[in-house]
Amino acid sequence: MAKKPTPPRASRSATAAPTSAAPMTPMSAGSSIDALLLAAQERGGDSLETGRYLVTFKEGAMDDGVKALRGQAMRMADARDFGGQAVEMDALGDADAVLFPEINVALVGGDALGASAFSASSEQGGSSPLQVIEPEYFVFADGASGDYLRGFLSAAEAIARDLGELPVRPDGADTDVQVLGNTWGLNACRVPASLRTGQGINVAVLDTGMDLGHPDFAGRAFVSASFVGQPVQDLHSHGTHCIGTACGPQAPAGNTPRYGVAFRSTIYVGKVLSNSGSSVGGSVLAGMNWAIANNCQVISMSLGGASPVQAAYTNAGAAALQRGLLIVAAAGNAGPASPTLAPANSPTIMAVASLDNNLAPSAFSCAGKIEIAAPGRDIYSSVPRPTRYGFKSGTSMATPHLAGCAALWAQTSPGLRGQALWNRLLATARALPHPASRVGRGLVQAP
Repeated sequence: MAKKPTPPRASRSATAAPTSAAPMTPMSAGSSIDALLLAAQERGGDSLETGRYLVTFKEGAMDDGVKALRGQAMRMADARDFGGQAVEMDALGDADAVLFPEINVALVGGDALGASAFSASSEQGGSSPLQVIEPEYFVFADGASGDYLRGFLSAAEAIARDLGELPVRPDGADTDVQVLGNTWGLNACRVPASLRTGQGINVAVLDTGMDLGHPDFAGRAFVSASFVGQPVQDLHSHGTHCIGTACGPQAPAGNTPRYGVAFRSTIYVGKVLSNSGSSVGGSVLAGMNWAIANNCQVISMSLGGASPVQAAYTNAGAAALQRGLLIVAAAGNAGPASPTLAPANSPTIMAVASLDNNLAPSAFSCAGKIEIAAPGRDIYSSVPRPTRYGFKSGTSMATPHLAGCAALWAQTSPGLRGQALWNRLLATARALPHPASRVGRGLVQAP
């Protein structure tokens, strides 16, 4: 059963109390994703900036940074005012900013920043407690950002298509599934031979949510939270597919092949992408902050956006490593001519490339900063009812293979946490005859 976050406690500042009744401008901290997309559409152009900003504080200077923002008459909300730090983004009311204390970052509304003495999109020097102010960007499942934003006026058709269709598998793609009893991806990662189960390891999957009533997960405990103003229940299918690969059952009922890796892990479902597969950096960071606060040893993110390396994501990855946690993210599906997307392009987040079943890099997989590779083409896993199972392709499908294997490795020793777990995954990867810019250290292997 999913755990619901408790309502926020009394605000830490008299000027910061979040209230759902207060009106919100399109650029406020509590603006919905749809409102931000509509505002971007009205502004025109191909920019993927939302109009809001991410403020990263200097190390050890978060409290002073919050004081500096409040000194500009900003109304501040705090993730710690929500149970488990599961920020209800749609309940922020008239807050100008929201603090994510685990990662040393705040999301600030564009209107509030514009009325302040701080300059947008710049590094802060001197005695300022602020390290950098960066634009917030849109992010999407599999990084399909530009097309989605440019076509937002026809989003209803896009959403209907997402909800009604799954990728069609090529002829014969299910042959290995039926004959071997395991998906080709699990076999490639040597999962069936592993004696590990993921028991005692918290795996957070930050995506479109989960079909919480999927029969293959009956009896499994879910800890869930939504950061997009929608119920956690997955109406898209992307999140359910990724959770299935990372944490699905060892022996599904009937003739269904095994498709899940860490089948006894504790599943943390963070809905950071809406049911249309779209989101913004603030919601993703809210989910990362929540996963870190809840000690998720493995945090998996199959999402991306075409933005430069951002200090906010880098800070989140560093905070995770310092806490003995590991964040892994999809490299993106724009092809080898395109660099790794954010947040996987951050140095503190492990970027995952996709492989076909011949262990060659997938044609759609981005290149550049790649740490490791995993199966990502024609991957069979769970999807929401009534369909229950389906095939998908993408670096999004490669990422949960890595996340599941990371959970298995983490179970082998309490010393394999954070950076040590990162190092072990790379040291045990199967070398492949392809450039590191395409496959990193090679194919992830289970213990």
